[in-house]
Amino acid sequence: MNRLKEKYQKQIVKTIKKEFNLTNDLAVPRLTKIIINVGLKEGAGDKGIVKKVSDYISLIAGQKAIITRARMAEAAFKIRKNDPIGVKVTLRRKKMYEFFDKFVSIVLPRVRDFQGVSKSSFDGRGNYSIGLNDQTVFQEVDYDTIDTIRGLQINFVTNTDNNKIALRLLELFGMPFQKIK
Repeated sequence: MNRLKEKYQKQIVKTIKKEFNLTNDLAVPRLTKIIINVGLKEGAGDKGIVKKVSDYISLIAGQKAIITRARMAEAAFKIRKNDPIGVKVTLRRKKMYEFFDKFVSIVLPRVRDFQGVSKSSFDGRGNYSIGLNDQTVFQEVDYDTIDTIRGLQINFVTNTDNNKIALRLLELFGMPFQKIK
């Protein structure tokens, strides 16, 4: 069993039940999925870029990435229907916990001038989003093989509608939030 899943079952459930006066273990929120997304504005013009980005996102996530396509044409952006406009991966269960562990313990400390992640990035429904400007903070990405430094967005989806409980859940998992001064 994964280290974080075991920690959730043995420690986090008890802590959240006590802090928020929940009576049932199933009422305790949990992390349901992690979505990694990269938008490609130049993807419509060059199909090779989409393949490269898909490959390195697959390396980062440990799972094959899918290519997202435009639903409709947009002349202002020079995009036709079904042009590739991004790459995404949805992680669940074991791979989700492995990625979260790697993200918190290895990736975030490698971010330049890292002071913690913002507490204000919750969406009002218990989900947390964080954007990274540089994919090279992941150790799987070989700096010599990338053509352009691209950013990516990571969404942590929980099964609660309360931001306060979701914040506490992510704190207990080890997410390094900024200290309020």
